[in-house]
Amino acid sequence: QGGRETNQVSDDYRYQDGSYEGYAPNDGYYRSGDEPTHEEDAQSDVTEGHDEDDEVYEGEYQGIPHPDDIKAKQKKRAPAMDDEYRDRADLMAERMEDEEQLAHQYENIIEECGHGRFQWTLFFVLGLALMADGVELFVVGFVLPSAEKDMCLSSSNKGMLGLIVYLGMMVGAVMLGGLADKLGRKKCLIISLAINAAFAFLSSFVQGYGFFLFCRLISGLGIGGSLPIVFAYFSEFLSREKRGEHLSWLCMFWMIGGIFASAMAWSIIPHYGWGFSMGTKYHFHSWRVFVLVCSLPCIASLVALKFMPESPRFLLEMGKHDEAWMILKQVHDTNMRAKGEPERVFTVSYIKTPKQVDEFIEIQSSTGTWYQRWLVRITTTFKQVWDNVLYCLTAQYRMNTLMLAVVWFTMALSYYGLIVWFPDMIRYLQEEAYESRVKVFDEEEVSHFTFNFTLENQIHRNGEYRNDKFIGMKFKEVRFEDSLFEECYFEDVTSSETFFENCTIISTVFYNTDLYEHKFINCRLINTTFMKEKEGCHLDFEEDNDFLIYLVSFLGSLSVLPGNIISALLMDKIGRIKMIGGSMLISAVCCFFLFFGNSESAMIGWQCLFCGASIAAWNALDVITVELYPTDKRATAFGILNGLCKFGAILGNSIFASFVGITKVVPILLASSALVGGGLLALRLPETRDQVLM
Repeated sequence: QGGRETNQVSDDYRYQDGSYEGYAPNDGYYRSGDEPTHEEDAQSDVTEGHDEDDEVYEGEYQGIPHPDDIKAKQKKRAPAMDDEYRDRADLMAERMEDEEQLAHQYENIIEECGHGRFQWTLFFVLGLALMADGVELFVVGFVLPSAEKDMCLSSSNKGMLGLIVYLGMMVGAVMLGGLADKLGRKKCLIISLAINAAFAFLSSFVQGYGFFLFCRLISGLGIGGSLPIVFAYFSEFLSREKRGEHLSWLCMFWMIGGIFASAMAWSIIPHYGWGFSMGTKYHFHSWRVFVLVCSLPCIASLVALKFMPESPRFLLEMGKHDEAWMILKQVHDTNMRAKGEPERVFTVSYIKTPKQVDEFIEIQSSTGTWYQRWLVRITTTFKQVWDNVLYCLTAQYRMNTLMLAVVWFTMALSYYGLIVWFPDMIRYLQEEAYESRVKVFDEEEVSHFTFNFTLENQIHRNGEYRNDKFIGMKFKEVRFEDSLFEECYFEDVTSSETFFENCTIISTVFYNTDLYEHKFINCRLINTTFMKEKEGCHLDFEEDNDFLIYLVSFLGSLSVLPGNIISALLMDKIGRIKMIGGSMLISAVCCFFLFFGNSESAMIGWQCLFCGASIAAWNALDVITVELYPTDKRATAFGILNGLCKFGAILGNSIFASFVGITKVVPILLASSALVGGGLLALRLPETRDQVLM
């Protein structure tokens, strides 16, 4: 029955737009509007003796044309002639009517194709691309403690490195998301993944801070552009009944990316010997190996994507009927063979294509120089992208866009702010506990002694050290205050957070150490020699809490699994709006309990609960953003909102991190109020679970 309805719709569409000429008799009668008084039986003697089926040669007199022939030809030419003079608003109205017809027909076609092997294959390919996004958010945070010593990073440098990836994602989401609506889902996704893979791979080898920062920026641009394309691409192969559930299952790959990054960091970074050096200038340490490994999901997705087709829904919007039909037939045949029904025939013969208003005219190779032609193509494409951006703010979509923007922003501000705040608070609690165990030595006198072991978490006040040797040792969190060093010898010493304050150092030699000038605060150096100082920055010896930090990130990623499962199973049952509002309000309640998190275990527990509660809102936001906008604006709108999300992440990281160790009240109240406001506003959005994909 579905096939017969589709064929009926196809027949209705087949004869529109002047493609059906109708029947016009060719009997030689002349009844035109100019001379309607001619006799009906008038015939030329030249044509006498010819039957209707006789061949008519070029140049031979063919008789007087029938007026019905003239009217039919005029009708056929009329649409093409009228388009040149019709108002753009009329053309847009006709296109919107065509799009509505296409949306319902396409829904029937996707249902006929079924959900099977093809969708699951695409699910895993796009899942790897989404996994790469999850990995990128964790990479910089994991390598920062090692990279700051390897590259001599100041506090401002570390802060910039932490935010630069979000900045790249923000720009990439808007730019590449917009291009995906003009150049195609597959093509732009390949570009995004290629940019990310190339510069992520390159960043593991560069030595300088500036070049590393640039590589992470461009890498973020690529991965940010892939996110809106992935959801737009996958949604256009799903039927209405499957869309909410399977887009939610796709979000699980973000969680898998976080787990992968945490596991690889724990496995690789602490092994400092996993690397190599080339002379004294080039060092490839274990954290660089970790960066290299984290680019693998992106590379795998890039390779697999080459075997996937373009979105047929996008092709139909571009007027490429035959290409779209072939891909839909491929989807149908792949699923039917997997179900053991290869004899099932794809019954669709014709699909409605919307009227093309802004057609891109290819420039001939003889027109101008090559760079002028490319300049025209680029400026034309970006003008079309900009028009799409403005279209999302037209009266039809303005309220939905503004409400979604607020919900995306408040969710990102709270979530990403707390995701950074949790590890920082755990480190702060650890530092407090560490400082409470400090050992203080007052007025000690040591002479003719050799120190060849590690001194850690100690304060030495008013001490005297004469003729002592400090050889092959490490200082960790050690302070010497108001002490005397006379005729001492320091060789091959490595230090971390170690300082000499108000000390007097007489006739002492420092050979091959990293005790630089800034570590001597208000000290008197008399007849003291510094020889062959250690060059570059050196990694601290392994921190005891590395395991705990990796475990926190691992548990935080794993905790979203229950929320992912619940959201996938209930997305099409309770709807997108209730899912967003309920998830954000529950997350706000979780924030209030952070007031009682005064220990590491409590903070870890509340972090897991918050992540598990908030993931359902993220999944529903992804689904409703895809469904609220038409195909030719879908990736653009998703890119704008996701770019705003990354801007919220940048603000959240900066604001919440600044209150670590000062107060918990401001971050908790800010996150809670943002979640409550965004959740209540989300309840005013239109529900989309029952509508077809426009």
